[in-house]
Amino acid sequence: MKKISLTFLAILFALSIYAEERQVLTSDSVKLYVNVKGKGTPCLYIHGGPGSGSFWLEKFFGDYLEQHFQMIYLDQRGVCRSSSPEDHNYSLDRFIKDFEEVRVALGIKQWITLGHSFGGILQMAYAESCPQSNIGMIMINCTLSMKRSFCESWLPKASEFLGIENRSSDVNDSIPLTDQWMALIGKLNEKGLMWKMAYASQENDRLMNATYGEVPHWNNDFSSVALTIDDYWKDFRKNTPDIKIPVLFFYGRTDWMVGPEHYKGVKFPDMILWGSDVGHMPFLENKTDLERAINSYAAKYKF
Repeated sequence: MKKISLTFLAILFALSIYAEERQVLTSDSVKLYVNVKGKGTPCLYIHGGPGSGSFWLEKFFGDYLEQHFQMIYLDQRGVCRSSSPEDHNYSLDRFIKDFEEVRVALGIKQWITLGHSFGGILQMAYAESCPQSNIGMIMINCTLSMKRSFCESWLPKASEFLGIENRSSDVNDSIPLTDQWMALIGKLNEKGLMWKMAYASQENDRLMNATYGEVPHWNNDFSSVALTIDDYWKDFRKNTPDIKIPVLFFYGRTDWMVGPEHYKGVKFPDMILWGSDVGHMPFLENKTDLERAINSYAAKYKF
């Protein structure tokens, strides 16, 4: 009986180390939701959207990730289960501070980051600003230039699906990109075609969207303003030759959200470039290939 009790206590102790939900209070009084799960090299998930939250990656791909990494699932400020800043500060510099304050609060010396989609913008800014903390990047279907992704993939593909003329793919177009983007989203939603931009099937789109209903009181503050902030329209592909940490750059050959040829402007000096037959959501639609890619990265760089 004593042995059983000790074993039970050991299990509880292990769970207390490798699974912990908590709030991290930032220096500007924002309550950030953090969920730490798994064991291994610490890995901060930097979600996309803007404003998609960390829940869906944990739900659909967490079982795999938590076997290999100590995952830190973070809802960014103004997103999902985190609160919003009173001064509405959603600058890139403030996000970098958030990541560092979470790292310090968790007692982590160094970690890698895993980003998806828009999260690539945040990953790049963080890697540039905090090389002492960030020792590797896993980039899953990440954009490093919102303008390029929109003009070279989003706009022409959405126009094709809608059966309308691709009016322009010029990044210097006089009509604000945000206005063009919102107009196309409205038309795609009206015709029930929005799912084609990211998914192989409409059912997978519904499956992903259903996750929003699993979190009560979802915070949408950041997503409502993100595309109006100049910080996020910078072309970070130009900076990739200066990033010396090892990178896995995973892209989808049918990912119209970011662009199947977006990788051509990415020049990390120490990089595994991995093209996959998948759209924008590989952790839902091609887990096997995504696992292969991450396994190769982890083995090569000893993470």
